[in-house]
Amino acid sequence: MTRLLFILFFTLPLFTACHNKTSQASGDNGAFAKAKSHSDGVNIDRISQSGELIIGTISGPDTYFDYQGRGMGLQYALAEDFANTLGVGVRVELATDSTELAKMLKKGDVDVIAYQLSSSFCQKQGITTAGAKNAKTGASWAILPDAKDLAEALNDWYGDGVEVKAQKTERTWLHNRTIVHRKVRAPFISREKGIISTYDAYFKAAARYTGWDWRLIAAQCYQESGFDPNATSWAGACGLMQIMPATAGQYGLPSTRLFSPEDNITTAARHIRHLQQQFANIADAEERAKFVLAAYNGGLGHIRDAQSLARKHGGNANNWSDVSYYVRNLSNAQYYRDPVVKYGYMIGNETYNYVISIMERWRQYGGNVHSLSSGRLPDDTPLTANSNERVTPHKRNRFSKAHKILSADEMEQLNQ
Repeated sequence: MTRLLFILFFTLPLFTACHNKTSQASGDNGAFAKAKSHSDGVNIDRISQSGELIIGTISGPDTYFDYQGRGMGLQYALAEDFANTLGVGVRVELATDSTELAKMLKKGDVDVIAYQLSSSFCQKQGITTAGAKNAKTGASWAILPDAKDLAEALNDWYGDGVEVKAQKTERTWLHNRTIVHRKVRAPFISREKGIISTYDAYFKAAARYTGWDWRLIAAQCYQESGFDPNATSWAGACGLMQIMPATAGQYGLPSTRLFSPEDNITTAARHIRHLQQQFANIADAEERAKFVLAAYNGGLGHIRDAQSLARKHGGNANNWSDVSYYVRNLSNAQYYRDPVVKYGYMIGNETYNYVISIMERWRQYGGNVHSLSSGRLPDDTPLTANSNERVTPHKRNRFSKAHKILSADEMEQLNQ
């Protein structure tokens, strides 16, 4: 008996140690298993390393839409808020319906469906709900069933006040989206001398580079900033031509030089020329200019969508009158959810009116179609002001309005 106790005394600790090693290796240890099941981090780590959360959603005013290069919509705002907790950005992949969203998720094309789906639909598709949830309907975002760490992160994030905060942010953005902080200059310095602004030399250099009439670029500049080089928009656009920092980066302009009049107009000219190339198949120069202006304001993707709709419905995809109808109606679900539409919902009336306003002001400035280039410009076209053209200090005159940009009709009345 004594000998048996002796054996047990020495062998039991060894057996326990071996058992603990086996348990730890297999993940059966209580504390270790709990930590792994809740903090495995496989999906979170992958998202963090990639630097972006990829969401799948369906375009719409309450879900997601692109507004002059910035994502908007409540579901996008919520996704952006969650992504901030991970320290990453958001990339959007659009689907045309819920079934396509589920396919995208199961293929691994997106991390999260940022579109509220019913629990019965999710169950049928073999995906699971997590994150933002509608308390009234029970519809929720969805993820893959094995993404437990992502589910935990989403459910920990989505609590009281999250949606209210996102809704408030969206309302503020929508209300202020067209606000540009600027001190509006006169629309004309001297009609008799043909001087529109103090930046005419830069407009003329930009015109040689783009093939446009310099007065058309001046009209666009006045629409954008009222000739205030320090103008800033709520969305972050800067300077005379309201260049977004991301656009400036594409053309090599550092943010420190965004408010330089010459650099700002030069960058706008490069962007205009790029857009000219996208619509090179439009033979009529004035028609092409309208498409370029629309893309400058509303985004190339949305204008391509409107062209696709015009083509589908028997219109002329190279005629602005035909295409502008669909630009205006891309705020209508009948059109922005059409299968030929890739970029979804847009506030098209703003872009439509933008084009009209600039073309009217251009004509008031004395512009006409004969002053537009009808062909492709050589690649070595210079983009510098002539030495005999200099920028002179701006002087306010009797047409100056500190708080209002004059319409073309108002300007004509003042100059009579």
